Amino acid sequence: MVILMMKKLITLALFLAFLFPSPSAVATGRDQTGQEELLHLFEAMESVSGVPWYYLAAVNQYEKNIRKNRNQAKDAKENNPDRKLLSIQIPEERWAGKLNPDPDDNIPESISFFQGIGRDGNGDRLANRQNDIDVLYSVALYLSENGVEEDQIRTRLWDYYQHPVAVDVITHIAKIYQKFNRLDLEEKKFPIPIRYNYTYHDTWGDRRGWGGLRIHEGTDIFAGYGTPVLSTCYGYVELIGWNRYGGWRIGIRDIHNNYHYFAHLNHFRKGLKKGDIVRPGDLIGTVGSSGYGPPGTSGKFPPHLHYGIYRFNGENTYSFDPYPQLKKWEREAYKQKKKKKKKSASFKNTWRWID
Repeated sequence: MVILMMKKLITLALFLAFLFPSPSAVATGRDQTGQEELLHLFEAMESVSGVPWYYLAAVNQYEKNIRKNRNQAKDAKENNPDRKLLSIQIPEERWAGKLNPDPDDNIPESISFFQGIGRDGNGDRLANRQNDIDVLYSVALYLSENGVEEDQIRTRLWDYYQHPVAVDVITHIAKIYQKFNRLDLEEKKFPIPIRYNYTYHDTWGDRRGWGGLRIHEGTDIFAGYGTPVLSTCYGYVELIGWNRYGGWRIGIRDIHNNYHYFAHLNHFRKGLKKGDIVRPGDLIGTVGSSGYGPPGTSGKFPPHLHYGIYRFNGENTYSFDPYPQLKKWEREAYKQKKKKKKKSASFKNTWRWID
């Protein structure tokens, strides 16, 4: 009787989530897009499982990222035509149980017997690995097995992914979602305000010799001492401090598993610390020439910002050329500047006409 009542409550909560927008969506006036539907689904699942919605959203985004990085997103969609919203894919052996003779088992009782994690979330008495609600409900129950505090959820994430970086990345994505209370966090910014003088070209892969022969894993943006350095993304400050190569540097993780690396800084923004959440365009420091030695070493090269991007693909972390992204963000910054000038000129002309 209790189980049946619980199923009815789950089904009702999820049904209402799709029918009615959340208060946060109404307040911001955002359209009912796929992201909004996802947010409603995560919020509804939080109400029936106790797992904060932003952890569910972070797991989903993490899974989306690693499949995209492995070029599996298209195959996943083609192989799972019934999946409408979620990117989470639970392997057959984990869903049905390693010792289950039927990898396609969808009977909750037999799945439970073989210690699979698949559960019936929509009340149809089947645990369907291709059903978004069943999958999310199964993930929520798995994560909440030991409790729903951060340390308890991190332990379950470790049990599932068996990789410390995966646990950290998912946790940090969750904190970003929690801070901004929304999923649409795609905006990016050029790291130097375009009103300042700067210059750069593609230096990724160039030869570097200090500290041993290596390649240059980033783009150098030359600018004067004290030029502001801005966050390029919505992100979590994973690292801040000194490195013998990068000098005073900052590392910021975004929701796409990307690690944005800002090095050779002169100063950090006052009060900025590890664990802070930033948004695109936030001041994080200033251009300098620190690095290539013990803490405080500076002046061994002209002042510049070393900007790099590293990506975690679920197994390894690797660098890739940030130059194309920088050019794109720079173009967008100039477009925004042009729009502001046009709007300002139009406003002045309007008042001139009134006078």
